[in-house]
Amino acid sequence: MKIVTPVKIRKRESLQELTERYKAEGKTTVFTNGCFDILHAGHVRYLGEARHLGDCLIVGLNSDASVRRLKGPKRPVNCQEDRAEVIAALAAVDYVVIFDEMTAESIVADIRPDIYVKGGDYLLDHLPEAKIVAQYGGRTVLIPEVPGRSSTNIIRKIEEVGN
Repeated sequence: MKIVTPVKIRKRESLQELTERYKAEGKTTVFTNGCFDILHAGHVRYLGEARHLGDCLIVGLNSDASVRRLKGPKRPVNCQEDRAEVIAALAAVDYVVIFDEMTAESIVADIRPDIYVKGGDYLLDHLPEAKIVAQYGGRTVLIPEVPGRSSTNIIRKIEEVGN
């Protein structure tokens, strides 16, 4: 059995060229980002819906250091290499890129996706990436979250079972 996920995990520099090529071919690139610490049905549904918005879905994955800054010292549960491999294994995902910043502003500015996607728990006014996307004529789409599905809820349940 051939493993294809490492091919899908890319360096940031290669994605700018890739998205430019897709644009030249008339294809639509979609970008989303997140921690994706413990993969669950909410993530899978969200990524599937994001993929249906275009021809190529790129997922920006927060590095371990940025997850700790965002979620606290006990996170992530899974290291960035494992999270990247799991996300890359999903059929909906074309490419994964790990980034270290707190937000995806700079990577969005670099690769200029046609569509930027975030979960419905965000507000457009609070997404700095949405402002960047609007400046170059792209659009931002909010996908409704799946109620009750989150890595934090899973961790909470595990802690309750352990007590």
